[in-house]
Amino acid sequence: MTAQNNTLSVGQTLLVELVTEELPPKALKALGESFSQSILKSLQAAGLCEAQAAAAAFASPRRLAVRIAGVLAKANDQPLRVKLLPVAIGLDTKGEPTAPLIKKLASLGLVVGENLVLTDLQRENDGKQEVLVVQTTKAGLALPEALQQALDEALAGLPIPKVMRYAMNGQEVKFVRPAHFLVALHGTEALNVQALGLQSGRTSLGHRFHCPEPLTIESAESWQSQLQTQGHVFANFAERQALIVEALQKAGGTDQVVMPQALLDEVTSLVECPVVLEGHFEEDFLQVPQECLILTMQQNQKYFAVTDAEGRLRNRFLLVANLVSQDPQKVVQGNERVIRARLSDAKFFYDQDRLKPLADRLTSLDAVIYHNKIGSQGQRIQRLEQLASSFATALHVNSEDAARAARLAKADLATDMVGEFPELQGVMGQYYALHEGESKEVAAAIEGHYHPRFAGDSLASNGLGLAVALADKTELLVGIWGIGLIPSGEKDPFGLRRAALGILRMLIETPVELSLSELVTQGQKSFEKVVAVKPETEAVLNFLLDRARGYLKDQGYPAEAIEAVLAECPDKPWQWLPRLQAVHAFLSSTHAAALCAANKRIGNILKKASADDVISSVKSELLVEANEKALAQALAQTAPQAEALAAAGKYQESLESLALLKAPVDAFFEAVMVNADDLVLRANRIALLGQTHRAMNQVADLARLAVNT
Repeated sequence: MTAQNNTLSVGQTLLVELVTEELPPKALKALGESFSQSILKSLQAAGLCEAQAAAAAFASPRRLAVRIAGVLAKANDQPLRVKLLPVAIGLDTKGEPTAPLIKKLASLGLVVGENLVLTDLQRENDGKQEVLVVQTTKAGLALPEALQQALDEALAGLPIPKVMRYAMNGQEVKFVRPAHFLVALHGTEALNVQALGLQSGRTSLGHRFHCPEPLTIESAESWQSQLQTQGHVFANFAERQALIVEALQKAGGTDQVVMPQALLDEVTSLVECPVVLEGHFEEDFLQVPQECLILTMQQNQKYFAVTDAEGRLRNRFLLVANLVSQDPQKVVQGNERVIRARLSDAKFFYDQDRLKPLADRLTSLDAVIYHNKIGSQGQRIQRLEQLASSFATALHVNSEDAARAARLAKADLATDMVGEFPELQGVMGQYYALHEGESKEVAAAIEGHYHPRFAGDSLASNGLGLAVALADKTELLVGIWGIGLIPSGEKDPFGLRRAALGILRMLIETPVELSLSELVTQGQKSFEKVVAVKPETEAVLNFLLDRARGYLKDQGYPAEAIEAVLAECPDKPWQWLPRLQAVHAFLSSTHAAALCAANKRIGNILKKASADDVISSVKSELLVEANEKALAQALAQTAPQAEALAAAGKYQESLESLALLKAPVDAFFEAVMVNADDLVLRANRIALLGQTHRAMNQVADLARLAVNT
């Protein structure tokens, strides 16, 4: 048996394109990436392209495509070594193959007497018995066969948001949108594959209006240029987006174009031949808060707002059309009419909302269910008032102002503007509060209490905002956890992980001198009249600490240092970062390794000490060895100093003061027998070690750092 030599095969560029009806824009980018990567990985697994080969992904409103260079027409044959059956089962007493062996060989495409002689079978001992082994060849897949498998797998694995059912060539098809053409080219050769009721070929489609007739693709290499020059389609998602960004920036001139990534992605997914046009609206609309106008333009019309250098909205906007119009001004005028109507709605909502004070809207929230086990939004507001007031002292703000801000924080949920644009909750509350004469601090707190809304978001800008934000997130965490809706795996429908991280960021970064246990206790007190909410203090605190570990790790601190600090200071988040910084500096000192190792050794001795060995304090008259006296003397000097420095927040100095203990601790373990036969001496020495342990762990549990030193 000899392997077929395929080493002379030269790889060519492969193109696979699926032409469809307009694909869902918010899913297009993910669909394109999934389609290309899935086909690439399948062909790599089949040995048809190199492991380092890259796939060029293409995704436009009416197509998904992938292009891969260096794809073989047929994979190389691979040597294959197969363990067959035990000799006792595979051969009869005469040494002839048995039926089970014949069947096993047939599954490998081998037949004794045709392409295999019995002497080709080898015998090996697998440690238990003698078995038959055959050396054969696994034939490499031809590209059409491998591509068919790859295409089937890629389509089955697409992240389709919603499947459609339709008929194609007499069969029912399920896909995200109806597909019309399938192109599969290897160099200039058309490959024979099928998908979604379609037979592959070299026919594609260009732009719906600029190129309504089908395009015949000459080769995999020419496909992209043919689409652009003949079909007026820019198929590459990233390149198309870059063209849009460049055109928007050019049209913006000296002004700033507001280009959130989500909007850019969506607009890129809506056009194949992007053309940027400029429109205007009446300056009177600028009296409406610009957040409303920008959101209206972005969400309803997919326009790009324009601001001046100071961030003030201009009365111009940019739109991305999907064709080159012979009369672009008509396109602009049509869009101006549409945006005028949208902005008029926003102005109407704004004017109507200001006719009714925020405080007068609170009664309507009594009828809005927050959660059926917890009560209404109105009842929640009462809890927020209580919590914000209780947190005010730690934040050095007036408790009455904190309660006032909390009382009005959710009132804009009952306004028309927030009803139309929920993203503006808090933002509109701030505008309406200022209109009604509330203080700037209270108004800012209404907007700021939602912060941080996502990873990397800013915190509330003032103390009142922090008080209400802590109240809001604490009430959510304690209440939802208390009714048993605990995050599980990736499921966290109420955003408890986000709420916990927000609490921690406020306590750590501000910093607020408010303990976690006090925060959770106050949260539970606010639910005293809600029977369904069970107090889960320990579980909630552990949840917060787990989130803290992730947060601190993201700040660049190693797990050992984090655990060392949290072991000694789990309840005071405002001290975590200074302590970690001190630990980081301490570990670079020459005495750190020995002190951490000694601390770990002391801890192990204390864990093993029996109750009879424990006494409350060291008795100086029982210190008989010179080295234990020396340790006691050094401890008398060091312990008060280390404790006082740690209490004053001078954590690095506290750790540095421990250097005086290194020599006496080392000498103590070198010369003193802790587990003395005299039980009185033993207890006294364990007490001395206990005091040493406490002195060394004022800042962090040094034993947890021993592994890194």
